[in-house]
Amino acid sequence: MLLYIRLIRESFAFAMNALRNNKLRTMLSLLGVTIGIFSIIAVLAAVDSLDKKIQSDISGLDNRSMFLFKYCFGPSDVPDWKMDQFPDVTYEEYTFIKNNVDGVENVCFQYFTGNENVKFEEKTVSLVSVKPCTYEFVDIEKLEFEDGRFFNEQESNSGRNCVVIGHEIAEGLFGTSNPINKEIRLYGQRFVVIGVLKKVGERMISFGSNPDTTVYLPLNKVRTMFGENSNWFTPIIVIKPNETADLEDVKGEIQQKLRLKRGLKYGQIDNFFVNILKGATDQIQAFIGSLKVGGWIISGFSLLVGGFGIANIMFVSVKERTNLIGIQKSLGAKNKFILFQFLFEAIILCVIGGAIGLLLVWIIAVILTNVLDFEFILSFSNILLGTSLAAVIGLISGILPAISASKLDPVEAIRSGM
Repeated sequence: MLLYIRLIRESFAFAMNALRNNKLRTMLSLLGVTIGIFSIIAVLAAVDSLDKKIQSDISGLDNRSMFLFKYCFGPSDVPDWKMDQFPDVTYEEYTFIKNNVDGVENVCFQYFTGNENVKFEEKTVSLVSVKPCTYEFVDIEKLEFEDGRFFNEQESNSGRNCVVIGHEIAEGLFGTSNPINKEIRLYGQRFVVIGVLKKVGERMISFGSNPDTTVYLPLNKVRTMFGENSNWFTPIIVIKPNETADLEDVKGEIQQKLRLKRGLKYGQIDNFFVNILKGATDQIQAFIGSLKVGGWIISGFSLLVGGFGIANIMFVSVKERTNLIGIQKSLGAKNKFILFQFLFEAIILCVIGGAIGLLLVWIIAVILTNVLDFEFILSFSNILLGTSLAAVIGLISGILPAISASKLDPVEAIRSGM
């Protein structure tokens, strides 16, 4: 054990000596490793940060949720023009599914709408996302409240003039004052604020809108105002299956019963789509996985160049220290000692290059996190991966120079150095 400690200490001293005496040559050789480790860890850190952000954005919805409407989330054999001709889902179909499909915990009916202006006295907030929905929405999307509550079943069914507003809307209209029981104007009518949501922050994946800039109101109020078949809205039924229910079984039952209700005959295609949120998130995860693979491939070339650079500097080091190797061997140093000495030196040089790459990633992550509204994460696992990868590159790059050094004849080595 003491022998290996001594080996590592001497190898570290030789590596530092190489850095001091041949700064330009050594740094150029380390550059490949630095760029390689920087590229891989930067990509992994960015992808991990992106993955965490996306998971946070979609955490408000159950991954098992289903979206029933006339369009498909992903690729489909049905052309877009044909989807446009499909009938919209209806409020009647919402109640039908809610009462007739097994394995369903909650069903919500909502409209996708355009942006509107919301007013309070002299203040106006523009480009507000309006989301008319039934009372079950709060249980499906797990909204968190800063103050107040969501509208209940009675208020939802009767279409009461009440709204729940997002954090940014509350700040824009009311500042620091309490919005609860205040009246805002929307669609030319007055609505009482009964709830304010907690701040969510900017979302990359929202499946509709950001709660911070959204107003929620009873869907039946909008149905009363604009009618059942308004072109201003795209209706959608959101279905949350039970935890124990099989998703494909629930989806199949919905398709079967809705086909019967719509009178679709055998051989006719479905004129609706049951989109499972898990399918969309799986596509996102597949894309993230592709980013990681691409990062490894691109960075692999830098590591390959870096490995050759380290091998080159180690061969030069062996040549410069031939006389010293001969003296060490003549004093009794074994081949294994010489081999490990150069091998550890190569590993130490690569780890230094890798550490510089990791430091650069950390600096950039800190800068971007402070500048952008996005948290870049350099995890301990990625730091460990970068260090381990640098050590492996050093091991592979240093093995041939180390073997050549260990096999030198001591007499010839001393003579060649004279």
